[in-house]
Amino acid sequence: MTKHLEAAVFGLAALLSAGVASASPEDDRRAVAALDTAYQAAVERNDAEAMGAILHPDMILVIGRGAVFTREDLLRSARDRDAVYEHQVEDEGTQIVRLYGDDTAIVTARLWLKGATREGEAFDRRLWFSDTYVRTPQGWRYAFGQASISLPPAP
Repeated sequence: MTKHLEAAVFGLAALLSAGVASASPEDDRRAVAALDTAYQAAVERNDAEAMGAILHPDMILVIGRGAVFTREDLLRSARDRDAVYEHQVEDEGTQIVRLYGDDTAIVTARLWLKGATREGEAFDRRLWFSDTYVRTPQGWRYAFGQASISLPPAP
């Protein structure tokens, strides 16, 4: 394992376990914000292993056109490299983490996706999303996501 990969794995383990111990609300917000950013980076790299460590076993994603994807659908798509991403990042300054009780957090942000499908079809779009995280005995896990349709181009 390379030093870079070791550091990434160690950092991901720290983020996931941050939800296990009792933490302040601000610590929880920071942990979930960092975890969601790490998830977007894992998607950008098509890193199914890192995605799988963050996703709740029962996770589902509902996208703007109404399609529903399971955890396994998302992991399969990453392994198969259905899309090759140039960018899969939250637009800076748009991420907000809201806590609901001790065990639920919702992240909202605007996401920029740019790349190409396996068939070579280019895409470049922005959308809003909400990602719901739940605290489990293993730490925070991404349990439910909902993404808007593509936003119109900026004027």
